[in-house]
Amino acid sequence: MNYNKKTVKDMDVKGKKVLLRCDFNVPMAKDGSGVITDDKRIRAALPTIQYLLDQGAAVIACSHMGKPVATFESYKKKQLEKGKDEASITEEKWKKSLAELRMEPVAARLGELLGKSVILADDVVGPDAQAKAAALKPGEVLLLQNTRFEKGETKNDPALAKAMAAMAEIYVSDAFGAVHRAHASTAGVADYLPAVSGFLIQKELDFIGGALANPKRPLVAILGGSKVSSKIGVINNLLEIADTIIIGGGMAYTFSAAQGGTVGDSLLEEDWKDYSLEMIQKAKDKGVKLLLPVDTVIADDFAPDANSQVVKAGGIPDGWQGLDIGPETVKLYCDAVAGAGTVIWNGPMGVFEFEKFAAGTKAVAEALSKTDAITIIGGGDSAAAVQQLGYADKMTHISTGGGASLEFMEGKELPGVACLLDK
Repeated sequence: MNYNKKTVKDMDVKGKKVLLRCDFNVPMAKDGSGVITDDKRIRAALPTIQYLLDQGAAVIACSHMGKPVATFESYKKKQLEKGKDEASITEEKWKKSLAELRMEPVAARLGELLGKSVILADDVVGPDAQAKAAALKPGEVLLLQNTRFEKGETKNDPALAKAMAAMAEIYVSDAFGAVHRAHASTAGVADYLPAVSGFLIQKELDFIGGALANPKRPLVAILGGSKVSSKIGVINNLLEIADTIIIGGGMAYTFSAAQGGTVGDSLLEEDWKDYSLEMIQKAKDKGVKLLLPVDTVIADDFAPDANSQVVKAGGIPDGWQGLDIGPETVKLYCDAVAGAGTVIWNGPMGVFEFEKFAAGTKAVAEALSKTDAITIIGGGDSAAAVQQLGYADKMTHISTGGGASLEFMEGKELPGVACLLDK
């Protein structure tokens, strides 16, 4: 995939209407109050929006929010699949589920952050959106309703993409968290408008794309998380690029079991043991250092206050489970990071949400904060860990898309990036 894409700075946007795809899929309070609990994604879009406004553009912003079900028939089918009683499934409940995913709170918060009112459409491509888009003046911002209220959005329906594109003259993609999906608002609209990236996507392409295509060496990749199956594509691709790959988290136990170790009640993907051995062999063949835990912190229960002890990797007794990397492993991994030129980290080293089993993740985050290497955090739990620990400002780049950054690191084509104009 070509990472060298045109950006908003390559376009003359003065007096133009710009359709801007943002990622405003923000977490909301669960009490239905409409309170946004974290506005980080809205703030992330501000540089691109402000630039467009300063350049004299009229901005038509759009985003999805949650997973609304566009029709009552589909809603009913999903509820029945969940085992709900048919009599309890009503149109009122469906409409309430949609109301909770409307964009009003986002428009209000975006307006506060921009210091100007944001016009909100009642629909995505309906009469209200079309009328407000037609009347929009340079320096104004219009926010469309939740793009997933349109059933054609996730199907990349050409008619929906064409209708969205008809409201604008240029398309700017700045929702990195959604570029791995070929939806109408992330990829389809680029068939009808000149399409470029915003600053957020440009940054992701520069850092992650740069680390994959031309890294400052040695390149060290740290991969954690629970399952080998979810990271196997990433491991496979990074074995072609990295100098060292570090394995932590739950997936380390599948590697351990594959080599004949005992893992007790730890997370284990039996079907992936052979593949783990293939990865170990591939690393040897490629001359890549593949570092696996040498010791592990085990617990007698999956609980924050469980009894714990440190044992050698591959020596976990029955009734116990591995919940973190051990102190010898921490030293091994931190030493590997210390000499790196570039570090990519995706996935915690243990059960980070339990304080007792967060030491490995904390140590890796601290090691990254002290290194002179380019440090790239691949979204998701790793990004949350770095932010919670207060090391966010010490990292070179923290990705805004967990799923997108993973697919990026797998070497997969991202539809929402591939559709943009090449430089």
